[in-house]
Amino acid sequence: MPALEMKTGSSSEIDAALKWHGGDARATIETLLRDCEHLRAQLTIASRCLSHGLTRGWLPVLERGAGSLPDPS
Repeated sequence: MPALEMKTGSSSEIDAALKWHGGDARATIETLLRDCEHLRAQLTIASRCLSHGLTRGWLPVLERGAGSLPDPS
């Protein structure tokens, strides 16, 4: 399933994240954005260590849905 079509498993995950931050939506979003930034950095490091042959030509992409969306034309 393309990343753009994925939904969270349940609203309880969202509720848990908000509860962790005392109901502060801005703090929750800030934490999620920082987590995303960290994971992108980790993916960049890992992708530099991967052999093109090891993954049979597959390489990770940083953008959601990049290369997986159909051409609109």
